[in-house]
Formats: sequence, structure tokens, C-alpha cells
Amino acid sequence: MAVFGVLAAGLGVVGLVAPDVLLELMGFTPVPDSRRAEGDHTTVFLTASSMAALNMGVYYVLAALSDWKAFFRWTVPFRLLTCAVFTLAVIGGRAPSGFLGVGLWEGIGAIVTGAALRYEQRRAPAREMDADPAV
Repeated sequence: MAVFGVLAAGLGVVGLVAPDVLLELMGFTPVPDSRRAEGDHTTVFLTASSMAALNMGVYYVLAALSDWKAFFRWTVPFRLLTCAVFTLAVIGGRAPSGFLGVGLWEGIGAIVTGAALRYEQRRAPAREMDADPAV
């Protein structure tokens, strides 16, 4: 989870410092500021999303450092929902095909997180028996 947090925070910083780079990574064609129509708030939305990604990345790192498993459990269904929404955005033509990678990142991350939590939960009784000298 710390790795995901660092990546999310890093991409958040990229979006704040070099928004066009982030747009290209997601499959969007950046439009120079001089060619933006009046009322085009793409950069405002990108700034807000990038700041949210930076914050979320820090939350993940802090949760990993404190081994806060409840936080990780909460992320699984919401990351699966994010995967579904982003995938449907591509299928429905609201986002370019490159954006599918963002959805897959979330879906795969949710599955790996859920599997890791399940693995640790199944191992917990075995570790407790190993640690108890009376058993």
C-alpha cells in the first residue's frame, strides 16, 4: 500500500507541476492555454484532482506505516467502483482509450489489496499459535 501511496502522491505532484504530462499519460491530448475556450476549466479540474491524488497518496503511506488494515479494507470496494466508472467512461466515449489504464490500475490494485488482506487474515491464527509457548 505504501508503494501505491507513493505513486499516487507522485502523480499528484506531476499534475500540479506539469499538468500536460499527466494528461498525456492518461491518453488525453493537451490543449495549449492560448487555445482554450473561455470557460474551459480543465486546468482547474486537473489541479483539484492532482491535489486529491497527492493527499490520497499521503493517506495511503501513513496508513501503511501504521499498519491500519481497516483503511485498506475500506479501499477495496471503492477502488473497484472507480475501476467500473472509469472503464464505463471509456466504453461510453466520455474518455479516450488511454484512460482505461487508470481504471485497470484501480481494479488490479483493489484485487491485490483484497487478496493480501485475506492472506494475512488466514495466516494470523497460525502466527498466534507460533507465538504462544503454551500451545
